[in-house]
Amino acid sequence: MRAEDVHTVGVVGCGLMGSGIAEVAARAGQDVVVLETSEDLLRRGRARIESSTTTAVERGRLAPDERETVLGRIRGTTEVEDLSNADLVIEAATEDHATKLGVFRRLDEVTKPEVILASNTSSIPIADLGAATSRPDKVLGMHFFNPVPAMGLIELVRAITTSEETMAFGRAYGVALGKTTVESRDRAGFIVNALLIPYLNGAVRMLEEGFATREDIDTAVHLGLNHPMGPLQLIDLIGLDTHLFIADVLFEEFKDPAFAPPPLLRRMVTAGRVGRKVGHGFYDYEG
Repeated sequence: MRAEDVHTVGVVGCGLMGSGIAEVAARAGQDVVVLETSEDLLRRGRARIESSTTTAVERGRLAPDERETVLGRIRGTTEVEDLSNADLVIEAATEDHATKLGVFRRLDEVTKPEVILASNTSSIPIADLGAATSRPDKVLGMHFFNPVPAMGLIELVRAITTSEETMAFGRAYGVALGKTTVESRDRAGFIVNALLIPYLNGAVRMLEEGFATREDIDTAVHLGLNHPMGPLQLIDLIGLDTHLFIADVLFEEFKDPAFAPPPLLRRMVTAGRVGRKVGHGFYDYEG
C-alpha cells in the first residue's frame, strides 16, 4: 500500500482525537468512515467536526464551500464491517489495553490483508496490537496531538515487527496530511509523553505542596519559558483522566518516581474534575 493510493480512511473512535483525525483526512481529500459504539457518540463527534471546521472558516483557513465538501466526505457507522473497503484504518478508541486489542482483532478480520492498521495510542505497546493481528508487519503507531487540525506533529512508532515499508508509508502519509513526522521506538510514552509527563507531574506537585498558586505556576512557564500555556492549563486541555492513565502506564513500565501520578491528580479524577471537556479541572470553564 502506498500513501497516494489511500482514498478511503477508516477511523475508529470519534472522540477528541478521532474526530480531529477524521477532519484532517477529509481536508486532505480522502473519504472517511468513522466507527463508534453508538449513534449518540457519532452525533457528538460530528458536532465536534462541524464546530472545528466552522472555526477554520472564521479564521480564514478554510473556505465556506470547502467546509461543505469536507463534511460531505465524512460519514459515521456503528458497524465495523463498514470499514471493509478502507485503504487505511487509524484506531483512536479508548486508551484501554483490552479494548484496543479487541479492536485490532476485529479490524484484522474485516479489512483487506494489504491494509495498514495504525493506532493513535499514546502509551500502549504497538507490538501488542500487532500481535492481535495476522499482519504485525503492517501495524504501526501514528500518534497525533490535540487539537489534531492545528498540531503539526505525528509520532510514528515502530514495533519490532513493523516493516520498513510500513514506516515509509507512515512518513509519506504524514506528508499527505500536511504534518511533520518523527520516529520513536516502541516504548511507553514514546518521545513526547516520556518528556512531558514528569514535567506536568512536577507542576501538580508544586500546587499540591502549596509552593505556588496555579496562576503563578502557569504564568511563570508561559512567560518564562515562552510556552503557549502553563502546565496546569495544559493538563486541563489534555484531560486529567488521560494524563493519569498515561502516567500510570509509564510508572508501571519504568518504576521511575518522576512518572508516578501525584495524589492530587488521582483525587481530582475521582471527583470528576477532569478538565475542559467537563467544564472543571484545575480551572473552571463553564460559561
